[in-house]
Amino acid sequence: MDVSAAERAVTSRHLRRVWGLPGTVLGRSGWPPSPGQRLHWHWNYWWQAHLLDTLVDAQLRAASPERLALIRSFARSVRLRNFGRWTNEYYDDIAWLGLALQRVSSLGIDTGPAVAAIDTRLLSGWTAAAGGGIWWRVGDEFKNAPANGPAAIFHARSGNLTRAREMLDWMTSTLVDPATGLVWDGIRTDTGELVKHIYTYCQGVYLGACLELSSMDAAARTVRAVASHCAPGGVIRGQGGGDGGLFAAILARYLALAAQALPGPEAAIARSLVLDSAEACWSGAAPGPVFSAYWDRPAPPLPLPEDAPERDMSVQVGGWMLLEAAATLSPDVAGPPVGG
Repeated sequence: MDVSAAERAVTSRHLRRVWGLPGTVLGRSGWPPSPGQRLHWHWNYWWQAHLLDTLVDAQLRAASPERLALIRSFARSVRLRNFGRWTNEYYDDIAWLGLALQRVSSLGIDTGPAVAAIDTRLLSGWTAAAGGGIWWRVGDEFKNAPANGPAAIFHARSGNLTRAREMLDWMTSTLVDPATGLVWDGIRTDTGELVKHIYTYCQGVYLGACLELSSMDAAARTVRAVASHCAPGGVIRGQGGGDGGLFAAILARYLALAAQALPGPEAAIARSLVLDSAEACWSGAAPGPVFSAYWDRPAPPLPLPEDAPERDMSVQVGGWMLLEAAATLSPDVAGPPVGG
């Protein structure tokens, strides 16, 4: 495995200027790109947040001034492409960008105004409907783990432990299946209907919130549930292209943190899930590498069919993010430095 090769592949294929403007850069949503993707017309705000977060992973792994400058330009370009705003109508999207910008700040880049704007918007989403939690999007009647999980992590890292704990407690009481320990998707506040879809994304963000708030028993329970239900053969289950291309990688990110934080045998389980998934992802990649949308099976041969989910930036960033997570657990994953 070579995480540096993954970085080079994703950045070389997807990173381009915004509208041709000097000093700007975002990820094209597809490769090979459609005309709309060439112009960043289809730019997928929350995919960009994860690309930015993974660039931070790479900078922490092997710092370089060139990548630091890229991260600085990237963060500015998000606001430019979002027409001068840091937020949009989706609370989960906003939370992901907030988490990425918090980590960008740790590199010495000032993101204070952006983080403050995101904090204000996330705080505004909390209501008493369905017992608490924030909405999935403005004007909706749905509250879910994909919004509340990353928002809880964001608030915990901002120092607002009270709100973070309220969110975690709401997810635990409302969305955790007491029989399996798995996290359901969400609840419709107008009808009270629980939407019991099982997404790897939901397990990951709940696990991350548990870790931030030192709820180690709940974190360990989640790791066990994931191993039993979401990783056949020890490889985290894929969920296709589009937004689903990031779901398994989000879980891998927080499993890697669990492997380093949990005190019991679940740490070894989390470690194996990440490293075995990374090995499967790497060995199944097409030349480039081009990662499969399903880590337990090979990517299609190149050139990619027009309907292949592997064309989506989400899938390729997800593969790279997985390898960055694995690199925090094993030096064998790191290759030569970028540019080396």
